Amino acid sequence: MDVTVVGSCNVDLISYVPHLPKPGETLQGSKFSMGYGGKGANQCVMASKLGASTAMISKVGKDTFGDGFIKNFQDLGVNTAQNSIVIVPGANLLLNSDDLSKAESFIQTSKVVVCQLEIDPVISLAALKVARQQGSVKTVFNPAPALPSLDKEFYMNCDVIVPNETEAEILTGLPVQTVEEADIAAKRLRELGCKNVIVTLGSNGCIVLEQSSDGIIHLPAPSVNAVDTTGAGDSFIGSLAYFMSKRPDLSLTECARRAIQIASVSVQYPGTQTSFPTQDKLPEQLFS
Repeated sequence: MDVTVVGSCNVDLISYVPHLPKPGETLQGSKFSMGYGGKGANQCVMASKLGASTAMISKVGKDTFGDGFIKNFQDLGVNTAQNSIVIVPGANLLLNSDDLSKAESFIQTSKVVVCQLEIDPVISLAALKVARQQGSVKTVFNPAPALPSLDKEFYMNCDVIVPNETEAEILTGLPVQTVEEADIAAKRLRELGCKNVIVTLGSNGCIVLEQSSDGIIHLPAPSVNAVDTTGAGDSFIGSLAYFMSKRPDLSLTECARRAIQIASVSVQYPGTQTSFPTQDKLPEQLFS
């Protein structure tokens, strides 16, 4: 595999309303839709849509949602050969060490492994450790949802940590409202043991602190007409993993710059995975 993701699969139930209802208020929505989501699944799908060979290590329920999720992965070219299916809600939290052991070969032979915190953090950390033991596998850690008491071994076992502003605040205890504050938080994350740090900043793009440099680079996002920002961070991370796996000749900063361009396309369309562009819908120079 180019990219293996260990993480979550969720089904998004989306109502479109003019505003959030006030207490006691009943609103009539203009549209309802269902989509496949979850940070892990989104990041895996984004990498797959760009052309990376991908595998997803996760659990889904044996129900309509779970069956649909497996088919969605297969339609998008994501390897699901070793999926585990259980008949309980909250299947994400049932991914355990035995399941991980059965799928170790995918982790050990991948170019990039991506983890988050929507599954049991113990399993995410174990996956990162398996990858790091290989020496040749790059690890990307998206600390979402962030934990204020995150095990310090996460910092030691990821090549790149990618929090957003809120997650960076929770992890460091520092305010992250501006690019300048994000710079300070990134340096704090390096002190905790991270090699490379990227803090995503929504419409302000991201900042990158590479291991080979003490200088922080701010990469602004292009100005676009945003329709739906859901999944933009996952689009960025999936794209980042794609470039890290397919273009090892590029610097991390250049991988991030290209990932921002792709994420900025995704926010111009409604939905999450359905808004993620395939490579043929993107400028050729992004892949040259």
